[in-house]
Amino acid sequence: MARIVAPSETNVENAARTLRDGGLVAFPTETVYGLGAAARDPRALARLYAAKGRPSDHPVIVHLASASALGGWAREVPSAAERLAAAFWPGPLTLGLRRAEHVPDAVTGGQDTVGLRVPDHPLALALLRAFDDGVAAPSANRFGRISPTTAAHVAQEFEGIELTVLDGGPCRVGVESTIVDLSAGAPRLLRPGGVTLARLEEVLGERVELAGHLRTDAEATSRRHAAETPRAPGGLARHYAPATPTERIAPEALPGRLGGGGAGLGVLARRPAPAGFEGVWIAMPEGPTDYARALYAALRRLDASGCRTIVLEEVPDTAAWLAVRDRLRRASARPESSERGLVGSAGQEGT
Repeated sequence: MARIVAPSETNVENAARTLRDGGLVAFPTETVYGLGAAARDPRALARLYAAKGRPSDHPVIVHLASASALGGWAREVPSAAERLAAAFWPGPLTLGLRRAEHVPDAVTGGQDTVGLRVPDHPLALALLRAFDDGVAAPSANRFGRISPTTAAHVAQEFEGIELTVLDGGPCRVGVESTIVDLSAGAPRLLRPGGVTLARLEEVLGERVELAGHLRTDAEATSRRHAAETPRAPGGLARHYAPATPTERIAPEALPGRLGGGGAGLGVLARRPAPAGFEGVWIAMPEGPTDYARALYAALRRLDASGCRTIVLEEVPDTAAWLAVRDRLRRASARPESSERGLVGSAGQEGT
């Protein structure tokens, strides 16, 4: 069974030894908890995919101890990558770069690109320094399910397997890293996350294009631009999803959805529950940063509550809310969406 351990130097060294021996270790980052494996070890990567129940063509992010390790994983490091790394690493930003020849296909899903980042969590950095190499680490949950933001979430996901979980407390960002593809010249945002689009453009001094699935006409452009965009983490139309049927609703339509007192409903909304509501209501923070931090724990609570349906009140359609809107859209997508392929050809998973 999964075993949660305290963040001691001994436990970090033991975890690094487990990685060197081809085993798996769950560890915290500032975004979500990751399920780590030695990124150069095909046996370890096979164990990682099997533990998550994850398709083999979905790439994973490689976590590094510092930006100085970039050259060991990327064929070339453009100046844009250097500027972003200097501004945001350690931090919740993943760079998509052309991969070095030795990078295993199991890491990249057979693509010519690799996702790389330096996490901003002291325990993650201690583990990476102790291991002294790249660690492949998708989110520490079963494939497609709600990402974990505490050690207890990880233990619940993997209670049936032997796994060490380094406990670093709740994740302070709460949603996965921003992913920027720099492999084809002009920067393109593949996944919104802890670094905003505005900050990216400020540092780069140029416009960052949105991948097709992030544009307003999402479904149409995701198909039209599928060949243009490398696969990237969390890119399935349905992802980060509760097992309970989940739907989104506009704020003005929410009161009408609560007919009959709301019995059997679980609601996530940025307002208090109305008088007489009989379901499970979680009042979310007003701002996007605090909302993101609380989101996955709230979804897990509703999923475990026994409600028949989860209703997600839509959040503002502004740039500041882009990451949260993306996660709510994927969490509420129809189950068959995960069978239709990758949104914008983006299917990699990681922290």
